[in-house]
Amino acid sequence: MRATEGDQLVQHGRIVGQQDKVGEITQVLGDDGTPPYRVRFQDGHEALMAPGPDCTVRHPGGHPR
Repeated sequence: MRATEGDQLVQHGRIVGQQDKVGEITQVLGDDGTPPYRVRFQDGHEALMAPGPDCTVRHPGGHPR
């Protein structure tokens, strides 16, 4: 997984009916775009994340990485 600041991190719902959580990657702490990432979610919550298999990175142009 690789990302740059400004990309979106999408954490997919794990159970039926659960909404996806979308956050903006505000800081990339790994080498060459790798995790961990500092992420600001739509509700204002910020977290330091090392995304798992339930997450994808979305470039602002709309193409997943």
